[in-house]
Amino acid sequence: MIDRRQHLQHLAALAATAALPARAAEDKDGTYDQESVLQAATDFFGQTTEGLAKVIEKAFKEQGRPNAYIRGEEASGAVTVGLRYGDGELLMKGGGSSKVYWAGPSIGFDVGGNASKVFTLIYHLPRTSAIYQRFPGVDGSLYYIGGAGINYQRLKGITLAPIRLGVGLRAGASVGYIHYRREKSINPF
Repeated sequence: MIDRRQHLQHLAALAATAALPARAAEDKDGTYDQESVLQAATDFFGQTTEGLAKVIEKAFKEQGRPNAYIRGEEASGAVTVGLRYGDGELLMKGGGSSKVYWAGPSIGFDVGGNASKVFTLIYHLPRTSAIYQRFPGVDGSLYYIGGAGINYQRLKGITLAPIRLGVGLRAGASVGYIHYRREKSINPF
């Protein structure tokens, strides 16, 4: 159980983070610039497209500079109820990397399936182990241009912005969460 002092410190830290614009709170040495992120994403996806560049530009405009990213692959499918599974490598600007697996359920007006490469920008991640939790999200309410899509997942001051390029056919909207883990699991919960 968290004692009262730790709870108050946590609340004060959350309030301070929420009160500052994302760009003002950034440490330039501890974050990635837009050019290096675009280069890393281009190397990962094997190509650069106008859509990828615009999606990354949008994320930087709305969220500022990320301090980590995940490069990985995932597969998902849905017929009203959906499942998503993936794995990748988490890289932090200040050093440190970790293997990460994710899975999650969703429910909504959603049908189809897809396989994607995923490049997830991460904002305000204090340490690699902080990724291992459930992040709520909404699929279908994403920004999509030129084959690249992005949406946001937020929890406890950490924001994830997965960028997906892939194949398949999936349409609709759904809500759910993605559970990031240290080990692979077929259990999406």
